[in-house]
Amino acid sequence: MKNKNLKIKKSRRSFLKKTSTIAGGLIAAPLSLDGMANVYGNKKLKLSVIGCGGRGSGAVVQALTADENVELVAMADAFKDRIDSSLKAIQEHFDGEKKISVKEKNKLVGFDAYKKAIDLSDVVILTTPPGFRPYHFEYAIKNEKHVFMEKPLATDPVGIRKVLEMAKIAKQKKLNVVVGLQRHYEKKYIDLHKKILEGDIGKIRAGQVYWNDGGVWVNKRKPNQSELEYQMRNWYYFNWLCGDHILEQHIHNIDVANWFIGEYPISAQGMGGREVRNGIDHGEIFDHHFVEYTYKSGAVVSSQCRHQKGCMKRVDEAFQGTKGSVEVGKGIITDLDGNIKYKYPYSLENEPNPYQVEHDKLFASIRNGGVISDTENGAKSTLTAILGRMATYSGKKLTMEDALNSNLKLVPEEMTWNSTPPTLPDKKGRYKIPIPGKTKF
Repeated sequence: MKNKNLKIKKSRRSFLKKTSTIAGGLIAAPLSLDGMANVYGNKKLKLSVIGCGGRGSGAVVQALTADENVELVAMADAFKDRIDSSLKAIQEHFDGEKKISVKEKNKLVGFDAYKKAIDLSDVVILTTPPGFRPYHFEYAIKNEKHVFMEKPLATDPVGIRKVLEMAKIAKQKKLNVVVGLQRHYEKKYIDLHKKILEGDIGKIRAGQVYWNDGGVWVNKRKPNQSELEYQMRNWYYFNWLCGDHILEQHIHNIDVANWFIGEYPISAQGMGGREVRNGIDHGEIFDHHFVEYTYKSGAVVSSQCRHQKGCMKRVDEAFQGTKGSVEVGKGIITDLDGNIKYKYPYSLENEPNPYQVEHDKLFASIRNGGVISDTENGAKSTLTAILGRMATYSGKKLTMEDALNSNLKLVPEEMTWNSTPPTLPDKKGRYKIPIPGKTKF
């Protein structure tokens, strides 16, 4: 989400109209914590944020809203201007409330700034471009911090294996980890998933998941800007940072497929390319993907994501079973003849904001001595999206094991501003684009 001129709005109604297309920078009232056993007593929980774009700023607001005794103490980002604009927006939102105590020395800038920020805190928000997520998560868990981290959890299989390793350690240390796949915290999705578990549509045999819209921001190259800074500012268009939009956005819908079916796919094949978003400012990613995921149960899910203006827009999920179907967006379950068996009875405008609920649940669990462990599912749904990308880039049918065991590594473990980016433009300023049938992954 673009950080420039960020405004964290207080209108919950406005948020709910946009939940399918924005990163969740708005808030709703927190869950009641009355009567909760407070394992931490009255301890003030120190909060840090790593990655100070729009999503990071929104997550900070939600964290500070979720618990009365939380204080923001440190902010880290590759760029000082992003810290300054984020902090200003957060301060304006709380309008002088004593929830923010970020000293100038704790505005931490650079590739290794995350370490000191994590050291200063009890709870960490990880919202940088996802390529860095495995390394930031590893440091947080090894230093026994509770974590909220945005999806996706990596951009390559090497990163996924690191995250899965840390997931085990987090459980052993009884650390809470919430992943920003917020549909798991949304009442309508929870309700419909319960209906599926109860057998309302029978065994799922097929599904369709969508993230089709007009695309996102572009930050044009500026004079005297280094190649590395350009890519970091324009991170959405580079795979080592973003992983392509099938991963960065469409993971939400792919994750719902895994959740509702109750398993992860065993294989994928698909197609994609750059049809309209193919300019010099568009890096190396595709503007459309179509993937067919096959599950061990025999279910087949068609996955499509597209960033093309003027085309059909849909961000949604639908599934067909042996007894009926569900359209998640409409909240409707029908029988095999198309008759409505069930319709979700509540208005979304009156629902708790799932972006806020994530943090309410996280802090309630910390205070209660509970353990929320979203990491393994987040990693496996991330890997599912990576598998889809590998299939569209290569044009090959690949298995989940192919993806999990791949040595594909897009992100260097250590970087400085003197580092050479993993991908470089040619003399015309264009980047190498995957060619199905020729590109390995």
